[in-house]
Amino acid sequence: MANPVADGVGGTGSGNAAPAAEAPSMISDLDQWAQAFTQPSVLVELGLLVACVAAAWTVVWALRRRIHDKDPRSIWFGSSMVDGALFPLVLLSLGYLARTLAAQWVPLAVFKVAIPVLVSLVVIRIGVKVLQVAFPQSAWVRPIERSISWMAWLGMVLWVTGLLPLVLQELDKISWKVGASTLSVRTMIEGAITAGAVLLVALWISAAIEARLLRAATGSELSLRKAISNALRAVLVFVGLIMALSAVGIDLTALSVLGGAVGVGIGFGLQKLAANYVSGFVILAERSMRIGDNVKLDAFEGRITQINARYTVIRSPSGRESIVPNELLITQRVENLSLSDPQVWMSTVVSVAYDSDVDLVARLLGEAALVSPRVLREPAPAVALSAFGADGLEFTVGFWIADPENGTLGLRSQINMAILRALREHHVEVPFPQRVVHFQSAEMPAGARPGAPSPSLREPSQGHGLSP
Repeated sequence: MANPVADGVGGTGSGNAAPAAEAPSMISDLDQWAQAFTQPSVLVELGLLVACVAAAWTVVWALRRRIHDKDPRSIWFGSSMVDGALFPLVLLSLGYLARTLAAQWVPLAVFKVAIPVLVSLVVIRIGVKVLQVAFPQSAWVRPIERSISWMAWLGMVLWVTGLLPLVLQELDKISWKVGASTLSVRTMIEGAITAGAVLLVALWISAAIEARLLRAATGSELSLRKAISNALRAVLVFVGLIMALSAVGIDLTALSVLGGAVGVGIGFGLQKLAANYVSGFVILAERSMRIGDNVKLDAFEGRITQINARYTVIRSPSGRESIVPNELLITQRVENLSLSDPQVWMSTVVSVAYDSDVDLVARLLGEAALVSPRVLREPAPAVALSAFGADGLEFTVGFWIADPENGTLGLRSQINMAILRALREHHVEVPFPQRVVHFQSAEMPAGARPGAPSPSLREPSQGHGLSP
């Protein structure tokens, strides 16, 4: 009589008999493994595992102290001793070594569980840390971190219980035709895991390169290195995607058609977007504008806080931020107030009466400009009689500052108040607009009665002209 298990739908007899034959063996192995926990040798394994934990903690503590890496975003060390990827990786290495040594004298029970748990912990910690460093403060990173954790722990449970080969065999049976190739659920899962691993490695390498490039970089160096790090990340992610697609089994020649379509789309519909990206790399390469520069675009003035591939962020002294497409910074006139020199010239205008002592006024204005410690002593403030106004003499007080990013309105107000106090103390008059209106009465014609309206003030007649 035919075996009902072997005659199942969707496969040959020999193909379906293997899982059925392996099930009792798996249950027997689990029973033997459970009985091994009752043996005295378990205490030896526990002692070795505790020693491995202590040794791993000591190694990480020594390396952390020697390297002085206190950055909480560090992939290796993290924010604490056991937060980074280094601790579980060292513990896994020591645990595997202890497992190899213990297997020669005692039957293994604890290490059969400990090693898969440590492998899962290493995978989770590396995946989470790389994503946190590559994409800080991104909302979509948290669900991916949970997915990595669930997949790692599920794989560990299947591995420990011996169900992993059976699950893989069943997933391999679910397949369908895609063109000339056959895809199964197992192939897709393995391809997705391979793609994720390749992308994580690419992001890890790009994060390490970016941290090294941006270390101790300021001004133009920071902008240029930022452009290089962004380009390297894009190249590494692209190469990782190509490798991942090849691992899944997708024919890359089909992507040439997609590449042509993308090129046509950029040529017609994405001109502005492409122009912004090209302009961003031009700005970063030429260093005409750098992070920290004070610029003026049309009526908006502020400090550059970010230079990205597509746009630039300019922050005004009042706290408002303007997102400017990079194409505008290339095609329009932009005033860079700190291109060659971070010092910025500021001025204020003061009017005094015409009978004032101009030498005294010039001295008082120069002293009042130095009331703020933000005003540079060298070059010193300058005072000039700039105009003869309708109401008084106009003096222009000019001074230099080196920190316009801290705001200019409060500084100008402080200096104006000091000028006003100094002028009042020395009784220098600050004029205000005065107007004198003269009324001139018209000559009364002969024979006119007092109180009669002047001929020039008569009402016009109803005719086409004025009455004579």
